[in-house]
Amino acid sequence: MTKLHPIVERVTARIIDKSQDSRRRYLELMDREAQRFPGRGALSCSNLAHGFAAALEDKPAIASGRGPNLAIVTAYNDMLSAHQPYGRYPEAMKLYAREVGATAQVAGGVPAMCDGVTQGQDGMELSLFSRDVIAMATAVAMSHAMFDGMALLGICDKIVPGLVIGALRFGHLPAVFVPSGPMPSGLANKDKQKVRQLYAEGKATRADLLASESASYHSPGTCTFYGTANSNQMMMEMMGLHVPGAAFVPPNTPLRSALTRAAVHRLAKIGREGEDYRPMGRVVDEKAIVNACVGLLATGGSTNHAIHLPAMARAAGIKLDWQDLDDLSAVVPLIARVYPNGAGDVNHFYAAGGMSFVVRELLDAGLAHADVLTVAAGGMRAYAEEPVMDGDALAWRPAPAKSGDDAMLRPVAQAFQPDGGMRLVQGNLGRGTFKTSAVERERWTIEAPARVFDSQEAVQAAFKAGELDRDVVVVVRFQGPRANGMPELHKLTPPLGVLQDKGFKVALVTDGRMSGASGKVPAAIHVTPEALSGGPLAQIRDGDVVRLCGHTGTLEVLADLSARSAASPPPADMGTGRELFAVLRLHADSAELGGSAMLAEAGL
Repeated sequence: MTKLHPIVERVTARIIDKSQDSRRRYLELMDREAQRFPGRGALSCSNLAHGFAAALEDKPAIASGRGPNLAIVTAYNDMLSAHQPYGRYPEAMKLYAREVGATAQVAGGVPAMCDGVTQGQDGMELSLFSRDVIAMATAVAMSHAMFDGMALLGICDKIVPGLVIGALRFGHLPAVFVPSGPMPSGLANKDKQKVRQLYAEGKATRADLLASESASYHSPGTCTFYGTANSNQMMMEMMGLHVPGAAFVPPNTPLRSALTRAAVHRLAKIGREGEDYRPMGRVVDEKAIVNACVGLLATGGSTNHAIHLPAMARAAGIKLDWQDLDDLSAVVPLIARVYPNGAGDVNHFYAAGGMSFVVRELLDAGLAHADVLTVAAGGMRAYAEEPVMDGDALAWRPAPAKSGDDAMLRPVAQAFQPDGGMRLVQGNLGRGTFKTSAVERERWTIEAPARVFDSQEAVQAAFKAGELDRDVVVVVRFQGPRANGMPELHKLTPPLGVLQDKGFKVALVTDGRMSGASGKVPAAIHVTPEALSGGPLAQIRDGDVVRLCGHTGTLEVLADLSARSAASPPPADMGTGRELFAVLRLHADSAELGGSAMLAEAGL
């Protein structure tokens, strides 16, 4: 057995130690829930009759309790390309369940907003808190005590974390995530990015831009860049919540259907009445969380998970912070370069070896825990195999011995860089996240005068007026969870990229988020404490010299802020339902804790 890397071992031990009390309380709660809800047989006849009244074909089986009844919690809608394939999943999954003497019902649906549609729009201010709503909707779906397992249908940005958080509160039951796969590759990413920058400079028309975007996002399936949605799929593999190799198989293919079938069959087998009980609350333990962190770092995944991972961990009684991520990042090498960190997309990544290659490399290097409970038999080693069709049957084979494209995927011994490229930066401006893996090394240190803004629209206006044509650190504040729901500041990427391409030294510092596919401009994001909560970003002024350094982990202003008063925040906006989320903004905790009102108020 490969010896675990000492830093990975040390970080895991630290997480276990600081989580002792909270994890114990969580597991005790799950044990009590298992005793209180031993199955639908504990329901009254009236309760049970309501629960299967519409299950026409499955009514006798559900009534008799002769097999497990599986909950399908779905994030289906057909506006969201990644989730459009889910429309036909429930009927197929019910058939698959009957094949193994089980039944399945759609327990409920959860909202599924598309950050790609809401980027730069008012609706983006609902995005982060949609995760709390999804978690609560999952709890509503599972509240009926009708079910023996959870099939979770979700892929995209806040949806998977929300499903994880909600499902973990029913962690005495087994759970399997069932993805649908990425859309086919479209317009080359570098060409798409070029058109975006030309449009930002006024050198391309809106028609040109729309044609480019439509050629990129063009069919059912997950968007193919390596943002939060595809990082979610990677993490579900690393946490052992997928059938092995399910993450990046294309939709509407025989292999995808076979994997969905296998997920249902496996879920029916790992319930508490069977011989291989694997409750979700035991699968998602401290080692699984560390594995998710390691996978994120090794593949250059989404910065949004610096927020989502602590929130998901909290739901299982586990305490994770940015120091843990930073310490892991120092020793986990970057072995994948997927757009925006490289030229190819997730389809190219999958063809080059994909997750089976990544898992094998990390396990063989002692960078991930092999001794974990997963939904698959065989622990984490099962995820070092890739699924294939052997005639009409589903089979698995070992990961490719060599990468199919060493410009995209490499073994640990020939990594792209020796660290994972997601650094904690801190100093007198607070603590933030810097995704160094997406930035050229010569740009890891930026020291320049600040230009301070309270909105991304104001940045755009200054850019168009030529006011930013210089070395500059753009500070965008009052963008944290309590201020406006912490929207992704997607509108900033093209103009800042243009300034950098002109030869200026440019950086971004913000208490907001960037896209899950944060790009080539150095940025300290998620800065906490946020400006609205008394953070020092509220005291910074135009012209103050700011230093951001990914080498030393520094985020500081070269000025004395102690005598300054804090700037007043802009008034809260209404419309697009934002006023309905006011209570979530009011009670949200810090980005490093997960930026959640629900978890904060629940005392988790």
